[in-house]
Amino acid sequence: MLTFDVEDWFQTENLRPAFPVESWDRMPRRVAASTRVVLDLLASNGIRSTFFILGWVAEREPDLIRAIAAAGHEIASHGYSHVMPMQQTTAEFQADVRRSRAVLETIMGSAVTGYRAPSFSIDETRLAILRDAGFIYDSSRHPFGAHERYGRLRECTVPVFPGVYRLRGLVEVELPVERVGPILLPASGGGYFRLYPERLFRQLVRRVIARQRQYTMYLHSWEFDAGQPRISVGLTRTFRHYNNLSRTLPRMMKLIEMLRATGGRFLTVGEFVAEVAASS
Repeated sequence: MLTFDVEDWFQTENLRPAFPVESWDRMPRRVAASTRVVLDLLASNGIRSTFFILGWVAEREPDLIRAIAAAGHEIASHGYSHVMPMQQTTAEFQADVRRSRAVLETIMGSAVTGYRAPSFSIDETRLAILRDAGFIYDSSRHPFGAHERYGRLRECTVPVFPGVYRLRGLVEVELPVERVGPILLPASGGGYFRLYPERLFRQLVRRVIARQRQYTMYLHSWEFDAGQPRISVGLTRTFRHYNNLSRTLPRMMKLIEMLRATGGRFLTVGEFVAEVAASS
């Protein structure tokens, strides 16, 4: 499962000090062009994916959302405002996810059943809110404890399928982390995909597939936009955001070749969740 979080370059948590939410409408939007790079890549390989889309983006780029759906991809929610859910009250989170789902469904004319939290910031209480809002699955669990933003779903104990859990009335599809000796390494994409040597990342992916029989990867649409404006927000934040952006597309092309060689299938997350539900 190749998944893509659709948000614009100035909406990331790393650049938040420079671009508070109230400044977004004054910024040049680049999300449509960067997402179309992703669509072209998938089309050239005959792959259908899941796009977790920010409601704020969907309101301003409805034609982009329709183009994603018309290409056969699954539309899912990334929330509305890209505020980390664990920084919101439960009432604020509820309003955010309901607003995002309503925006996407109005554009699509069909149900949106999947969700991924910005920065993987989630807990059990917020999962129950997702369930009550009508979602069927969530893909926000990233079990890498060293990252300060990621949430902690402590009730994920016994999987119904490797990397898949039933929790608070939802199916939870986690992002993979692989142990190498005493070290845990994220193997799911994002900044790690751009940071690691290519050979190491592909080796981690092979290990995940051998262990779990499935692999879930994520990237952001802005990671395919090497020409985006450059600003400084401190050494760590700047590095996290801009490191190796020019290598995202060529590395992704090579990874798809490797994944094809495994003989597996490319699925949307919704399709995978339906298969797991039918077999468990």
